[in-house]
Amino acid sequence: MIIAFVGHGFLYNTDNLVAQIEKTINECLRNEEAVQFLCGGYGDFDELCACTLRKMKNCIPSCELILVTPYIDLSRQERLQCLMDARLYDAVVYPPLERVPYKYAIIKRNEWMIDKADLIITYVKHSYGGAYKSLVYAKRKKKRIINLAEL
Repeated sequence: MIIAFVGHGFLYNTDNLVAQIEKTINECLRNEEAVQFLCGGYGDFDELCACTLRKMKNCIPSCELILVTPYIDLSRQERLQCLMDARLYDAVVYPPLERVPYKYAIIKRNEWMIDKADLIITYVKHSYGGAYKSLVYAKRKKKRIINLAEL
């Protein structure tokens, strides 16, 4: 199973969100043996999910935490190397975005993650911005979606 996380870059009240993420992941993985988690690595929701997954990783057999980066320039490569050296992710993936303009790279990266995923866990509270556009894309692709903002 492949699970992708897509949500707002700025979160204001995250008190219950970590518990919601943990509960949702545990419910989704009851009968799964292997799972890949696709995380974006930019913004509050991405970071909250990655931190939660790192804590849960020991309890989840055969899981892989993958950072999907929208940029591959030299300064980003140095940042990615630091993340890998710190063992914060199991792998880093760069989708085929070479021809995508810089300002659209995150949206196209999200679409790539959605295309690959069996399940999208999202946190979208309002109907504007990149997270909302990604949610609309996932719905159009008829993906299984859990929006934590609606729980």
